Amino acid sequence: MTVETKYLTIQTRGNGDVIDMTGDIQESLSSCNITDGILIIFTASATSSITTLEFETGCVKDLQRMFDEIITPEREYSHNKRWGDGNGHSHVRAALLKPSLTVPFVESKLTIGTWQSIVFVDFDNRERQREVVLQIIGE
Repeated sequence: MTVETKYLTIQTRGNGDVIDMTGDIQESLSSCNITDGILIIFTASATSSITTLEFETGCVKDLQRMFDEIITPEREYSHNKRWGDGNGHSHVRAALLKPSLTVPFVESKLTIGTWQSIVFVDFDNRERQREVVLQIIGE
């Protein structure tokens, strides 16, 4: 078994920004020496997440609206009282969606569905530069 680690840097707008990473991830996977295995995509951030979604304008807006409805920024958050940074909702949203995703790959190709994209969601209340870790494991 072999392990390779790669990093992707992403510039976001924050506030529920959804970024399609599929092409960059596939390119990183294609450039490594492992052809079959699993890929772990991880965001080292407490206010962002990785998931899959049909990356289409309506679907992206639906996801953003859903988070605005169930975890609204206008609520009172203990985190905001302690730190005063106004992003308590961002932490709760990220905890619900999670920071990582595991995807198998075969012959250096992601085994995702036709309409399935791997997306990065930045819930923080400001723009950020983020680092995503790709851990590629296999043979």
